[in-house]
Amino acid sequence: MQAINTALCSFGMSGWVFHAPFITTNPGFNFYGVWERTKNLAKEKYPSVKTFSTLEELLADKNVELVIVNTPSVTHYDYATQVIRAGKHLIVEKPFTATVEQAEELIALAEKKKVKLSVYQNRRYDSDYRTVKKILDQGWLGNIIDAEIHYDRYVPELSYKVHKETPTPGVGCLYDLGSHLIDQAIQLFGMPIAVFADIATNRPGSKVDDYFDLKLFYTNHRVTLKSSYYVREPMPGYQIHGTLGSFIKHKTDVQETDLQAHKKPGGNEWGVEPESQKGLLHTEKDGKVIKEYIRSEKGNYGDYYDAVYDAIRNNKKVPVSGEDGMKVIQVIEAAIKSNKEKMVIEL
Repeated sequence: MQAINTALCSFGMSGWVFHAPFITTNPGFNFYGVWERTKNLAKEKYPSVKTFSTLEELLADKNVELVIVNTPSVTHYDYATQVIRAGKHLIVEKPFTATVEQAEELIALAEKKKVKLSVYQNRRYDSDYRTVKKILDQGWLGNIIDAEIHYDRYVPELSYKVHKETPTPGVGCLYDLGSHLIDQAIQLFGMPIAVFADIATNRPGSKVDDYFDLKLFYTNHRVTLKSSYYVREPMPGYQIHGTLGSFIKHKTDVQETDLQAHKKPGGNEWGVEPESQKGLLHTEKDGKVIKEYIRSEKGNYGDYYDAVYDAIRNNKKVPVSGEDGMKVIQVIEAAIKSNKEKMVIEL
């Protein structure tokens, strides 16, 4: 196995929590370098890593094959463009871009340069989402009538990260948490035909949105996506109702918590939710009513990196394509327009 020399564009939370643990424990990757402007935090934890002071210096290194653009969202388009032009494969954190136009340009440029481009949608690899997808794929609920997906938090204070509170393109709750929910909705139900949105700012002093309620319209059902920074007691993350029954599941994937506690990914217990977090399935099969708690599927962000390796070394499809990322931005743009014009926007 020829390891892929990989470089991060930053070593903040995204770098040390969501990426470094997986590229350092996967034999298909070598944590080769990191762009750190003033500090050497990565080197303290990973002594063999090479530190670059500028993006230009990183991209000039011929040993770098894969670059992870995990910087503030406002920089994604600019940095991703530079990475592609340097002929490097790349992973771009969500949100992919601020606009559909930017996404289209990056997709076209990556194709022209013949580099692999993927968007990091790690929540596809959460145990809760995987459990919901399995229930739907197996047809336990019949034809879907209504679905509601939440990603709520209780964080009334403003973020210490200035870029998260500065009203620039690609910033705010809709782009941040909304990117996860929209991607999951598209994966589960396909692209909606129309969108209606209510987007608001509730925290004192905040200049960016911290609440949204999106209604996605499909031919035969509706999907509601909600997020708020003022939810101390969270509702179930997933409420799916169909012609045969319902499935209710809290968002309880344990990976992020374990990663923040500096636990290394891997092993039989990685990504396994506690028994108390089983989802409730209330449905019927062959005329018999079933009401039982379902054991959660195992989550693993490492599966994303396995697929990235296959894409680069074996010319397989990337796990989350640029087109996937662009569809999310299409819905976000429609939601912003809907909120502004107070009307349903067709896609």
